[in-house]
Amino acid sequence: MKHLGYFVVFLILAANVLFTGLLLFAAYSPYINPELHPVQSCFGLTFPIFALVNGGFLIFWLIIQRFKQALVPLAGFLLCFPQLHTYCPINWNTDNLPEGSFKVLSYNIMGFDGTIKKDGQNPILNYLKDSEADILCLQEYATSTAKKFLMQKDVEKALKDYPYHRIHTVGEGKGSTNKMACYSKFPILSAHTLNYKSDYNGSVVYEIKIGEDTLTLINNHLESNKLTKEDKVVYESMLKDPQKEKVKSGARLLVRKLAEASAIRAPQADSIAKAIARSKHPYIIVCGDFNDTPISYAHRVISQDMDDAFTQSGCGLGISYNQNKFYFRIDNILVSPNLQSFNCTVDRSIKESDHYPIWCYIAPRK
Repeated sequence: MKHLGYFVVFLILAANVLFTGLLLFAAYSPYINPELHPVQSCFGLTFPIFALVNGGFLIFWLIIQRFKQALVPLAGFLLCFPQLHTYCPINWNTDNLPEGSFKVLSYNIMGFDGTIKKDGQNPILNYLKDSEADILCLQEYATSTAKKFLMQKDVEKALKDYPYHRIHTVGEGKGSTNKMACYSKFPILSAHTLNYKSDYNGSVVYEIKIGEDTLTLINNHLESNKLTKEDKVVYESMLKDPQKEKVKSGARLLVRKLAEASAIRAPQADSIAKAIARSKHPYIIVCGDFNDTPISYAHRVISQDMDDAFTQSGCGLGISYNQNKFYFRIDNILVSPNLQSFNCTVDRSIKESDHYPIWCYIAPRK
């Protein structure tokens, strides 16, 4: 029996080593170029799963007082601590905001929920009006020409405290109607789209004058994962009823589509990183819907010379996509190292879009 006990411990330890290796592979998969290895680059999606499994092994070893074996999952966590901190930071809000701080809000508004008016009001527009943000960066911006729906003049009336705004159609696809917008209480000196390949997505670079300083702001809507409503139903069905054949066929479909989108996002992320590097201004903010998780090639490349505001001043997972059980933070605000963020929040109080807004206060570092 004693030898049997040792054998069981050995098998559990071997499984622990395997899952710790998978955790580290997921943690460092953002260094895989999606254009060369699209499927492997998506492995970062599994990071929270393997982190939980690794945590389970750590608790197990501690309970049975096998402290030497506990070093395996502990080493795994230490080797991917930066990724853990990025994925699920723990910070506390502060009431002591520095003088000169301003509020930035990024929100994929899903066309103002189809430009619908409810009793003459649009909940998303009301939320933006009451947000007290100084700069609004909006993705999937759309208004209607019909009076019974939300019109551009309705938006401008509600957002009259934002005297400066720019609206751009993005994407090279024939007849693309996807728009990006920036509403600002500070002067917008210039605005132009980044030139990269995408049918319906894009990035817009703004120069914004704040006091004596000029800020580069890049508002982004990166390539979506091209999942149809039917694909999302397949995903939810896999979670509810994980039959072997259903999971196998569904996973193959989802991985193929996710890999294709990841390969398209890679050069888009490279273009944004180049725009950051050539900015004429020292203060830079990058925000928007990245359509990818914090453990991804796109997030790593774009944030390589930036700080993630949610990692710096947010708390928890910050899940920003709110439909179909895709529990990920795909909306971001990044700041240059000479800026500091405060109280970064993914606001779950409004559910009219398929995304939650993300906002934070920003001030120059002293």
